[in-house]
Amino acid sequence: MFNDIGALELVALVVLAVLVFGPDKLPKVIQDISGFIRKIRDFSESAKHDIRSELGPEFKDFEFEDLNPKTFIRKQLTENEDLKEIRSSFDLKKEINDVADAVNGREPDVSVPAVHAGVNGSAGAGPDLLKKGDKPDHGDRPPYDADAT
Repeated sequence: MFNDIGALELVALVVLAVLVFGPDKLPKVIQDISGFIRKIRDFSESAKHDIRSELGPEFKDFEFEDLNPKTFIRKQLTENEDLKEIRSSFDLKKEINDVADAVNGREPDVSVPAVHAGVNGSAGAGPDLLKKGDKPDHGDRPPYDADAT
Protein backbone atom coordinates (compact mmCIF):
# COMPACT_ATOMS: atom_id res chain seq x y z
CA MET A 1 0.00 0.00 0.00
CA PHE A 2 2.84 2.41 0.81
CA ASN A 3 5.26 1.38 -1.93
CA ASP A 4 5.88 4.96 -3.10
CA ILE A 5 6.45 6.57 0.31
CA GLY A 6 10.03 6.99 1.45
CA ALA A 7 11.30 7.21 5.02
CA LEU A 8 11.49 11.01 5.04
CA GLU A 9 7.94 11.33 3.71
CA LEU A 10 6.67 8.89 6.34
CA VAL A 11 8.35 10.87 9.12
CA ALA A 12 6.81 14.08 7.73
CA LEU A 13 3.34 12.46 7.76
CA VAL A 14 3.78 11.30 11.38
CA VAL A 15 4.91 14.76 12.49
CA LEU A 16 1.99 16.36 10.63
CA ALA A 17 -0.46 13.93 12.25
CA VAL A 18 0.93 14.68 15.72
CA LEU A 19 0.61 18.42 15.06
CA VAL A 20 -2.94 18.19 13.70
CA PHE A 21 -4.47 15.67 16.11
CA GLY A 22 -2.18 15.99 19.10
CA PRO A 23 -0.33 13.18 20.87
CA ASP A 24 -3.27 12.31 23.13
CA LYS A 25 -5.83 11.83 20.30
CA LEU A 26 -3.48 10.24 17.74
CA PRO A 27 -3.91 6.58 18.90
CA LYS A 28 -7.71 6.92 18.70
CA VAL A 29 -7.48 8.43 15.20
CA ILE A 30 -5.19 5.60 14.05
CA GLN A 31 -7.66 3.00 15.43
CA ASP A 32 -10.56 4.72 13.66
CA ILE A 33 -8.71 4.88 10.35
CA SER A 34 -7.57 1.25 10.53
CA GLY A 35 -11.14 0.14 11.41
CA PHE A 36 -12.47 2.14 8.44
CA ILE A 37 -9.95 0.52 6.08
CA ARG A 38 -10.86 -2.92 7.46
CA LYS A 39 -14.57 -2.25 6.81
CA ILE A 40 -13.85 -1.15 3.25
CA ARG A 41 -11.82 -4.32 2.61
CA ASP A 42 -14.61 -6.50 4.05
CA PHE A 43 -17.18 -4.72 1.92
CA SER A 44 -15.01 -5.17 -1.17
CA GLU A 45 -14.50 -8.90 -0.50
CA SER A 46 -18.22 -9.47 0.07
CA ALA A 47 -19.04 -7.59 -3.16
CA LYS A 48 -16.53 -9.76 -5.07
CA HIS A 49 -18.03 -12.90 -3.52
CA ASP A 50 -21.57 -11.79 -4.47
CA ILE A 51 -20.54 -11.04 -8.06
CA ARG A 52 -18.79 -14.40 -8.42
CA SER A 53 -21.83 -16.25 -7.05
CA GLU A 54 -24.17 -14.35 -9.39
CA LEU A 55 -22.00 -15.05 -12.47
CA GLY A 56 -22.30 -18.78 -12.03
CA PRO A 57 -19.95 -21.76 -12.14
CA GLU A 58 -18.47 -20.95 -15.58
CA PHE A 59 -16.79 -17.90 -14.03
CA LYS A 60 -15.46 -19.66 -10.93
CA ASP A 61 -11.83 -18.81 -11.81
CA PHE A 62 -12.67 -15.19 -12.68
CA GLU A 63 -10.27 -12.70 -11.12
CA PHE A 64 -11.05 -9.00 -10.88
CA GLU A 65 -7.39 -8.21 -11.49
CA ASP A 66 -7.93 -9.53 -15.04
CA LEU A 67 -10.09 -6.47 -15.71
CA ASN A 68 -6.97 -4.34 -15.64
CA PRO A 69 -6.03 -3.85 -19.33
CA LYS A 70 -2.32 -4.51 -18.75
CA THR A 71 -3.03 -7.74 -16.89
CA PHE A 72 -5.58 -8.84 -19.49
CA ILE A 73 -3.20 -8.27 -22.41
CA ARG A 74 -0.29 -9.92 -20.60
CA LYS A 75 -2.47 -12.97 -19.86
CA GLN A 76 -3.69 -13.19 -23.46
CA LEU A 77 -0.17 -12.91 -24.85
CA THR A 78 1.18 -15.67 -22.62
CA GLU A 79 -1.72 -18.13 -22.97
CA ASN A 80 -2.70 -17.77 -26.63
CA GLU A 81 -1.03 -20.49 -28.75
CA ASP A 82 -1.41 -18.61 -32.07
CA LEU A 83 0.39 -15.60 -30.66
CA LYS A 84 3.18 -17.79 -29.30
CA GLU A 85 3.72 -19.17 -32.81
CA ILE A 86 3.80 -15.69 -34.36
CA ARG A 87 6.13 -14.40 -31.66
CA SER A 88 8.54 -17.29 -32.17
CA SER A 89 8.71 -16.65 -35.94
CA PHE A 90 9.29 -12.90 -35.53
CA ASP A 91 12.86 -11.79 -34.86
CA LEU A 92 12.59 -8.32 -33.34
CA LYS A 93 16.35 -7.70 -33.14
CA LYS A 94 16.77 -8.46 -36.85
CA GLU A 95 13.90 -6.15 -37.76
CA ILE A 96 15.31 -3.32 -35.64
CA ASN A 97 18.77 -3.76 -37.17
CA ASP A 98 17.28 -3.70 -40.68
CA VAL A 99 15.40 -0.48 -39.94
CA ALA A 100 18.52 1.08 -38.39
CA ASP A 101 20.56 0.10 -41.47
CA ALA A 102 17.94 1.63 -43.75
CA VAL A 103 17.87 4.86 -41.76
CA ASN A 104 21.66 5.11 -41.64
CA GLY A 105 21.92 4.45 -45.38
CA ARG A 106 23.78 1.16 -45.10
CA GLU A 107 23.02 -1.75 -47.36
CA PRO A 108 20.66 -4.22 -45.71
CA ASP A 109 21.49 -7.88 -45.25
CA VAL A 110 20.97 -10.28 -48.14
CA SER A 111 18.14 -11.95 -46.23
CA VAL A 112 16.05 -8.75 -46.25
CA PRO A 113 13.15 -8.80 -48.75
CA ALA A 114 13.23 -6.50 -51.77
CA VAL A 115 10.57 -4.25 -50.25
CA HIS A 116 13.13 -2.90 -47.77
CA ALA A 117 15.58 -2.15 -50.57
CA GLY A 118 13.19 0.51 -51.90
CA VAL A 119 13.81 2.60 -48.79
CA ASN A 120 17.48 2.91 -49.72
CA GLY A 121 16.56 3.93 -53.22
CA SER A 122 18.34 0.97 -54.81
CA ALA A 123 15.17 -0.70 -56.02
CA GLY A 124 13.24 2.45 -56.93
CA ALA A 125 9.97 0.82 -55.86
CA GLY A 126 8.73 3.77 -53.83
CA PRO A 127 9.53 7.28 -52.75
CA ASP A 128 12.88 7.97 -51.18
CA LEU A 129 11.85 8.55 -47.57
CA LEU A 130 15.34 9.49 -46.44
CA LYS A 131 15.71 12.34 -48.93
CA LYS A 132 14.62 15.72 -47.61
CA GLY A 133 12.09 17.59 -49.68
CA ASP A 134 12.51 21.14 -50.95
CA LYS A 135 11.74 23.78 -48.36
CA PRO A 136 9.07 26.33 -49.31
CA ASP A 137 9.98 30.03 -49.26
CA HIS A 138 9.30 31.85 -46.03
CA GLY A 139 6.43 33.80 -47.59
CA ASP A 140 4.69 30.73 -49.03
CA ARG A 141 2.06 29.07 -46.91
CA PRO A 142 1.73 25.30 -47.02
CA PRO A 143 -1.35 24.02 -48.83
CA TYR A 144 -4.48 23.57 -46.72
CA ASP A 145 -5.32 19.95 -45.99
CA ALA A 146 -8.87 19.49 -44.72
CA ASP A 147 -8.24 15.87 -43.73
CA ALA A 148 -5.32 16.82 -41.48
CA THR A 149 -7.34 19.22 -39.32
